[in-house]
Amino acid sequence: MQDETNDTVAYRVVVNHEWQYSLLREGDALPSGWRDAGAAGSKRQCLALIGERWNDMRPRSVRDDAN
Repeated sequence: MQDETNDTVAYRVVVNHEWQYSLLREGDALPSGWRDAGAAGSKRQCLALIGERWNDMRPRSVRDDAN
């Protein structure tokens, strides 16, 4: 098991069509249905960015139906 506190590993932020965010280690293949969100950095930096951008955890389709 890798050390989760290791801040030397580079990550990138990815997002899917439902505007749900996740982290992907740099160099890992982008999974089907996900695209690069244009941000990269340490795990801590990426999680902070996700926290700023993803303030409604509901999938986009559910949010759209609610409006």
